[in-house]
Amino acid sequence: MMFKGSLTALITPFKNGGIDEDGFQAFVDWQIVEGTNGLVPVGTTGESPTLNHEEHKRVVEMCVEAAGGRVPVIAGAGSNSTDEAVEFTKHAKSVGADGVLSVAPYYNKPSQEGLYQHFKAVAESTDIPVIVYNIPGRSIVDISVETMARLAKIPNIVGVKDATADLARPLATRVAAGKDFCQLSGEDATIAAFLAQGGVGCISVTSNVAPKLCSELHAAWQAKDMETFDTLRDRLLPLHDAMFCEPSPAPAKYGASLLGKCDPKVRLPITPLTPDGEATVRDAMVHCGLIN
Repeated sequence: MMFKGSLTALITPFKNGGIDEDGFQAFVDWQIVEGTNGLVPVGTTGESPTLNHEEHKRVVEMCVEAAGGRVPVIAGAGSNSTDEAVEFTKHAKSVGADGVLSVAPYYNKPSQEGLYQHFKAVAESTDIPVIVYNIPGRSIVDISVETMARLAKIPNIVGVKDATADLARPLATRVAAGKDFCQLSGEDATIAAFLAQGGVGCISVTSNVAPKLCSELHAAWQAKDMETFDTLRDRLLPLHDAMFCEPSPAPAKYGASLLGKCDPKVRLPITPLTPDGEATVRDAMVHCGLIN
């Protein structure tokens, strides 16, 4: 599969009220050097809700440029407006992204047929590979297994980012949609069970601060080196929890700032970490051996 292993849901560094372009591209390069298997700009972790359209498109362009074909780039291109999702999808294709991540329409609460028609329109707007993003906790709607199987029949809908935290779901989807349908977890802490149930990777928040460890975890799984996998899984758990100790991506940005990779600034309505949150992230990073 083109998309597998540890793929980072990239933060978007800010500076002086705008995007820190040099910092972002340096962060992308560091991710690749550390072993990240793929990059996902302008998702939830990239603060896409507070980026304007020009910023959104610019971040995708910079990511593709900095990656330089070394790893796949799956551009965030979702919206609760089908026309807007199509616009972002066409843009991602035009600038050389390898795929798009298209979230289930949020707030308007479409039916299963509405979800199907939305993603069908997105996929048919261009030939770029589409990863459907199912995250009921944020979008309110849940793409059913039956709808996912229908979508899998559309040639360029190639997989799903599953953030349902339902660990029966990847197996049910594998049976319904076929083993070639690419299933990527959206939940770092449940990755072992997700992989065992038919998944092939994770679009990760944790890998913003621990790209090497997350990549090594997936490499161990693929090599069937369960001793190494178990060790890394256990070592990373406190960090997974810390990345959501307060609303994301504030913990990830603070963690990256401790590594000297970016400023911890976030945009409202997300707020900076409290002192307790900072201590939680710092302690987890010490536990993982990322900082002293």
